[in-house]
Amino acid sequence: MAKKSSSLGDLFATLKSYVNQLADGERTPAEVGTALNDWARESADSVKAKIHEEVEAAVLKMGFVKREEFELLNQRLLALEKTVKKKRVVAKSSAAPRKSAGGVKK
Repeated sequence: MAKKSSSLGDLFATLKSYVNQLADGERTPAEVGTALNDWARESADSVKAKIHEEVEAAVLKMGFVKREEFELLNQRLLALEKTVKKKRVVAKSSAAPRKSAGGVKK
């Protein structure tokens, strides 16, 4: 709860600063509006990043994997399966019975 009141305090301090600058003639209404829009955009980006971090942590804690990780693992598995198939084909062809040049031994 302390974070909320701190963020709220920051908001009021920022707004108060802009109002004072506007009242003192240091900034025009357009400058204050632009500054507030920039501040709101930065705050939104910050909130989005925090939400992303929290979701990532929760998903990781639950033991889920991301789709990208799953796809990468699936590609590695397919590559390994191809390698194993090739080795089996080579092993079978080298283990095939060979006839000697002298004929059949008795």
